[in-house]
This record gives sequence, structure tokens and C-alpha cells, in this order.
Amino acid sequence: MTAEAAVRILDQRTPEERDRPFLPGMGRTWLLPFYDTLSRVGGVRALHERAVELAGLEPGQTVADVGCGTGNLSLAVLAAEPHARVTGLDPDADSLRRAARKARRRRVSLTLVQGYADRIPADDASLDHVVSSLALHHVDDDGRVAFAHDALRALRPGGTVTIVDFGGPMTNTADAQHSTHGHGPAHALRHLRRLVREPATQTPAVTRNLGDGIVALLAAAGFADAREVEHVQHRFGPVTFVQASRP
Repeated sequence: MTAEAAVRILDQRTPEERDRPFLPGMGRTWLLPFYDTLSRVGGVRALHERAVELAGLEPGQTVADVGCGTGNLSLAVLAAEPHARVTGLDPDADSLRRAARKARRRRVSLTLVQGYADRIPADDASLDHVVSSLALHHVDDDGRVAFAHDALRALRPGGTVTIVDFGGPMTNTADAQHSTHGHGPAHALRHLRRLVREPATQTPAVTRNLGDGIVALLAAAGFADAREVEHVQHRFGPVTFVQASRP
């Protein structure tokens, strides 16, 4: 690690939030060790790189990665713009510890904060970018609305939010009810195979994003020019890239 590089984990949760529930990145806490493997197999890195490209980062800009998980989007930001100042936010302490280990191996500076999407760790009008990848569909309705308003608060005028998540035409979710009971490597492998094989839009948690769900969310919060800027058919399902700016 260079003398300038520093990785730290902060906890901004209030005492009342210590037991606040959240949905882990893989849907089950015990599946976390397989998360990065699934990301690699599933080609998620390309989504992160495209999100960073669309964000249009510049040296020295401040970035908050909301729902950072194990840090893959944050690290993609730093790979593209090493002098960006990046803060990753996630409620999962185990994911943050994995993100910290990866950042240290890469010798990059990264601040990681344990907290929730409705309270971004930034002063008013202090951020150049808010980014998020495959995380918003894990947030409930109230949390989504609060996230959109808090992103608007934290961004400077002209700052942008870039979100990549599942989205697209409405689909039938009747087949989404699958058993996730069981533990151990064999069950994990079956679960991973199902995630790779089945479109994410069959998951009830994703239905909030379908159609223009994310665009409407940002527009209602007061963002300008909320729009889908790109759409791809990923192996996990249709993925939308949405951007908006603070007036």
C-alpha cells in the first residue's frame, strides 16, 4: 500500500438501527462467500465498467457508491479514476470487510461506511456523483423514496446520479417463488445455478424497477432529466442504466 492509500470502515448506524433488517446481496447472508464468484461468472464487471464510463468521472471528484456490497463498483470507479474520492455505503458489515480487503490488495484509498441507502454519508451539496449497481431492487418502497431524496440533498448542483439495476418490461413473477431452505456447498451450487439460469425479473423484489420505475423515482424526488441512457439484455435479465442530475 502506498503512503497515500488508506482504507477505513466507519459505522454511521444509530443505536436504533442496530437491528434494522436488510436484504443481503445474495438474498441470504450465508451465501456471501459466493457473491464475487457469481459476479465473475455472470459478467457483472462489464456492467460496473459501463456505469463508470457513463458517469463521466473527473480527477478529484467525490463519489458515493450506495449499496456497495463487496466493493466492486467502488473499485471500478478507482480503476478508471484513481484520484476520485470514493465512499462505499452498505448495511452488511461482512461485505464491507471483504471490500476493504480487496481495496488494500489493490493499494487504493477507499472509505467504507456501514449504513443505509436513505442516509448517504455526505454533507449537503458535497458530492459530484452518486452511483449504485444492482442494489436498489433490495430496498423497500419507503427506503427507495428516501434514497432518492437524500441523493438529491447530497449532490452539488449539476451533480449526477447513475444507477444500474434490473429493469425493463413487466414480466410474470408467478414462478419466482423458489425454496431457499438448506445450507452447505451443494445447496449453494444449486442456488447459484438458478441465479445464473433464471432472469432476475422473475424475482418479486425487482418488480419496483420494471418499466420506468427508477426514472419515475428520481423525477419525483426533484431530479432533472431523469432518463434511461442505456439498456442491455444481461444473462440475469434486462438491465437498465438510469441517470439524472441535480438542478
